[in-house]
Amino acid sequence: MLNRRLFVGASGILSAALMALRPGEKAHAAQPKTFDVEPRGTQGRLERLPTLDVDSRVDFTTGLRRYRTDVLEPAARTRFNALLQANGLDPKTNVAPQQFIKLVEDETVIGLEGRVRIDSQRMAQRLFKEAFERNQDRYIAEMEAYDKSGPGKLELNPGLVLPDYTRHEIHMQPGGYVGSAFAGALYHYGTNAFYEAGKTMNYQDEHHAQLASQVPPPQDGKLNRILDIGCGIGQLTIALKERHPNIEVWGIDVAAPMIRYGHMRAVDLGVDVNFAQRLAEDTSFPDNHFDAVTSYILHHEVPAEASRKIVAEAFRVLRPGGVYFPIDFYTGNRRPPDTAYGNFQEWKDHRWNNEVWRIEYRQMDFAGALRTAGFTVNEDGPAAWYNKANIIAVKPA
Repeated sequence: MLNRRLFVGASGILSAALMALRPGEKAHAAQPKTFDVEPRGTQGRLERLPTLDVDSRVDFTTGLRRYRTDVLEPAARTRFNALLQANGLDPKTNVAPQQFIKLVEDETVIGLEGRVRIDSQRMAQRLFKEAFERNQDRYIAEMEAYDKSGPGKLELNPGLVLPDYTRHEIHMQPGGYVGSAFAGALYHYGTNAFYEAGKTMNYQDEHHAQLASQVPPPQDGKLNRILDIGCGIGQLTIALKERHPNIEVWGIDVAAPMIRYGHMRAVDLGVDVNFAQRLAEDTSFPDNHFDAVTSYILHHEVPAEASRKIVAEAFRVLRPGGVYFPIDFYTGNRRPPDTAYGNFQEWKDHRWNNEVWRIEYRQMDFAGALRTAGFTVNEDGPAAWYNKANIIAVKPA
């Protein structure tokens, strides 16, 4: 286990760095407000946090995360590679974690980078949790009022038996995706901060709009229904409907708090999209029902066994000629080469960020699972997210 100790003076170094790292990036162009104004108003499509104090504290933690990305991570990478070389290991090769953990566990800069990564995320999660719980009566009443509102519909299933894997608090999110009434809000604001720290802005759902633009239609051009499986709070679901306003779009997820929040946002935005609490492994839709199915960062957050079942279900609900476009870490054939430091980062994500199945997903033959399900697989599809190429799986006509 790594000793992630903040050494004396680190807080001063980090605080000084923050002053130069917040160059007004939230000054996004105003967008038409097609929804009710919230107590502190909105920033384009995004409702402001409950208080300016929370906003300011989140701004600090995001700056801290950016400092980790821009300064600490490159320094940790350099030190890591030097340590491996000094011990006869080639950092450019696929060195397994058990070969280097002991070498790096007492290294200050490596430990500091890891500590800042985790603690800044925990601080942000705590801020979001406290902010929404402090105003819980208003927020819960708001969600309840939206549950039966339209456009679009929300289908909840209180009797749904949740898979065991849902109990994990992915990303260290308090309560996970199913254990807090505010899971949707925690995820939304938490991932906004994550994206900004990584220099990918998503306050106006622009990241998901870009992803939606990459989802390919079937070769015959017929696109009447799209399904987003494991949709979370439905940002991609909404983006798909906005891109294709005349087709039927569904988003399903096992987590009721996530789709309740997604439905509330869709109503605010005036987007006629449907959400349902269903299993990705057993969607209950008819055979051959959809023209396209997609998912975003779903497969690395479930066990490989569940992932294979989800792939089989996507095949079942697609009509012949339909397309499955799973967006996740490196699903295409142009992934970067495996390196020791890349393995270290994935191991840390698994060990400290509670990405329980991240390594299992990496070791899975995802393209092989698609072929086993019956798909014809193209591993050189349009780029999406981290990928230089994304898999396109087609159900044979």
